[in-house]
Amino acid sequence: MSIDLAVIGGSGLYQFPGLENAERHRVDTPFGPASGDVVVGDFHGRRIAFLARHGESHTVPPHRVNYRANLWALHHLGARRVVGVNAVGGIRDDMGPRVLVVPDQIIDYTHGRYTSFCDVEGAEVRHIDFSEPYTASLRHALVAAAAAAGHPVIDGGCYGATQGPRLETRAEIARMRRDGCDLVGMTGMPEAVLARELDIQYACLALVANFAAGCGDEEEISIEEIFAHLAAATASVPPILAHLVTANPE
Repeated sequence: MSIDLAVIGGSGLYQFPGLENAERHRVDTPFGPASGDVVVGDFHGRRIAFLARHGESHTVPPHRVNYRANLWALHHLGARRVVGVNAVGGIRDDMGPRVLVVPDQIIDYTHGRYTSFCDVEGAEVRHIDFSEPYTASLRHALVAAAAAAGHPVIDGGCYGATQGPRLETRAEIARMRRDGCDLVGMTGMPEAVLARELDIQYACLALVANFAAGCGDEEEISIEEIFAHLAAATASVPPILAHLVTANPE
């Protein structure tokens, strides 16, 4: 199967609008079930695969996502470029609600997740270079596509991946700021490194849903406000990806 781009949707993005002639694929993987069916269809003359990271009804928490199965399923169906859409909290002052960011670095604070395809008996142990965790060419193409679509993004930033599903304490966010994190999310890892192990080009489109704890001027983070901001930011995703696939076919 030929796939021009695969999209992994995060919180707030459970279906991909505009897919035509869509077909659902349930892929059996060596790592168990993926988060759900992979939906493949036509989008602006290109073949797009879409997978909802948390399931189409948001039933899979971030620390229970089967990241290995998700990436393996997309790769098995022919995907060689993946954009992960991630809901995040903003730490840096200019990364407030509804801002779009294409990060270029990650710090991993997660634990207890399967972080490698090497975690299988008999598998080849690969020591991959992960100094640049996102594919530069896909990052730059995504930034250019956002500008062309009229939804400019912040180019660069460090994504701090936390365990979830709870939100972070003020002290944890203060530590992450000292560490150099600009954003905080719960699903950036191990997704990025698993894509690298499969030689998949991978980039993240981060949608800021709220300021992280102790950032901005909010005393308490409202879940209702988070999803309102996410809905507004998510509306920009299809036009950005339309420019990406038409201007930068694989």
